[in-house]
Amino acid sequence: MAFEFFSSLSGTVSSFNLPVFIALLVIYLGIIFGLAWYGYRKTKDASDYMLAGRKTHPLVMAISYGATFISTSAIIGFGGTAAAYGMSLLWLAFLNILVGVIIAFLVFGPKMRRMGKKLRASTFPEFIGRRFKSRGLQTGIGLFIAVLMPLYASSVLIGAARFIETTFGITYSTALIIFTIVVAIYVIVGGLMSVMYTDAFQGMIMFFGMAFLLIFTYVKLGGIVEAHTALTNLAPLVPDSLAAIGHQGWTYMPVLGSELWWTVVSSLVLGVGIGIIAQPQLAVRFMTVKDNKTLKRAVFAGGPFIFMMAGVAYIVGSLCNVWFFNETGQIALDAVGGNIDSIIPAYINGAMPEIFIMIFMLSLLSAAMSTAGAQFHTMGTSVGYDVIRNGIFKGKSSKTILFSRIGMVITIIAAVILAFILPGGIIARATAVFMGICTAALLPMYAGGLFWKKMTKQGAFASFGIGLFASVFWYLFVHAKEAVPFGVCEALFGVPTLLTGTWTLVDPILIATPLSIIAAIFVSLMTQPPEEKFVEDIFSENEDEIEVADAA
Repeated sequence: MAFEFFSSLSGTVSSFNLPVFIALLVIYLGIIFGLAWYGYRKTKDASDYMLAGRKTHPLVMAISYGATFISTSAIIGFGGTAAAYGMSLLWLAFLNILVGVIIAFLVFGPKMRRMGKKLRASTFPEFIGRRFKSRGLQTGIGLFIAVLMPLYASSVLIGAARFIETTFGITYSTALIIFTIVVAIYVIVGGLMSVMYTDAFQGMIMFFGMAFLLIFTYVKLGGIVEAHTALTNLAPLVPDSLAAIGHQGWTYMPVLGSELWWTVVSSLVLGVGIGIIAQPQLAVRFMTVKDNKTLKRAVFAGGPFIFMMAGVAYIVGSLCNVWFFNETGQIALDAVGGNIDSIIPAYINGAMPEIFIMIFMLSLLSAAMSTAGAQFHTMGTSVGYDVIRNGIFKGKSSKTILFSRIGMVITIIAAVILAFILPGGIIARATAVFMGICTAALLPMYAGGLFWKKMTKQGAFASFGIGLFASVFWYLFVHAKEAVPFGVCEALFGVPTLLTGTWTLVDPILIATPLSIIAAIFVSLMTQPPEEKFVEDIFSENEDEIEVADAA
């Protein structure tokens, strides 16, 4: 009954004030394409297309970084997950700020910016390839991004399309195609310069939209204390299926060591919280600024922005259970028929004033467009620049922008196909899987290249290979949330998972990342150290470019 009620809310905007919303949308898209055109006009060469000229303003960089990370997967996917699991996800917001902003901007960022400039690197794979003098490593990471990032990109597309579908009552397919085409146009044409300018504008809309959402939610529920007290009092309504795996209520942590505890702590908090630092589309942002002072100033904008985006999504996601219960007598998950990804759209359409629905629609479009734009750019440059130009053509072709645009088209199509075939409720899970694999496969190699002079090419290859293999193996054969639906283990060995008990709850990040670190250290110590002069040059404080002869 409740599901039918909230389904009937589809088309809220189209049935009221459609001309007003169309006017807002036209203005919004006009500004987006105006900024994209400005970025296109300022793009004079491949460096501008790939790295926005390396002179980005700290505020633009910080908001672009935050808007790239926070997407519909956070607002809709993780907001819906918080509605199901509770405020334990606020630990993820804390880790996002600590690792994704403070450590990333003040520890990793300065090293990445200075070393990337010395090596004349234009992409994350090229940075790794030149750091370890290996064209093969660059091509391998480019393929890694091209194959796996469409999974993450598809989760962003799903989140955007679901909200458009719910709000306008149009089909999911139509919403998906329209959204993808709009983003693809300005990314393919304008490159990173256009992406970062549009990100900054979209980020401001997201910030004010989420601020209003938080304030209005507390007002709607009678105040801060009243809202949280009411949420605590809903604990007896936790579904038996969730209580059986450790759910104790929406204001409590899950039972220590329970299935839900492992899901929240290892898969969501650690997987996404740590995984942010190893995201290629975010790491490359550090190479877009002119000096390290810019990165330090960017922290003061990046921290509050990430909290307002992620923290508000998790708080409102949890609290919307109170509103759903007041309106329907059911918790959020039951009220929308069990689809986590539909909770936030249904709450917005049902609880918010109609003018805010229109404004928040633009906020979600901004969140999705900013992240999708960065993903499209990263996937495209990985295919076009790292794989085709530097891998297949050995760096001898000058058609960098053309190859990158071809790569974008290929990977965008792959992401759209995945968005059509992936099941409901997949947004948060797909995000966690991608970030978990990135952490295991890329972070030890990335950190070692930045901070350890004795890290070798062989150590990087070993770390990358072991981290990737261990992650995929654990997902397919041990971690029950993926192994059981995929069915590979069942088909090969006749059992759902190779291990049983708690092992099936442990996220691959906790297994694959330590193995990747061990491989990096052991193999590096057992192989010939890198050339001393080269290492001293790239680790020195000066910023003079150095000659790098890429190995085969």
